[in-house]
Amino acid sequence: MISYDPFWKTLKIKNISTYCLINKHNISSATINRIKHGQGISTAKIDDFCRILDCKVEDIIMYKK
Repeated sequence: MISYDPFWKTLKIKNISTYCLINKHNISSATINRIKHGQGISTAKIDDFCRILDCKVEDIIMYKK
């Protein structure tokens, strides 16, 4: 199962809010909602988050058995 726990930690470390992602970086609120509920997002969105947050993929998602 894919977990977005690292995403929330990275946001906190980088001091970026979901409000900022939505309003400044044009990430849809639906995407944030999908992450909150553990639903899938596209690799294009993961790429967007890595670019915006200047981080690696493992700072966004991780695999849990």
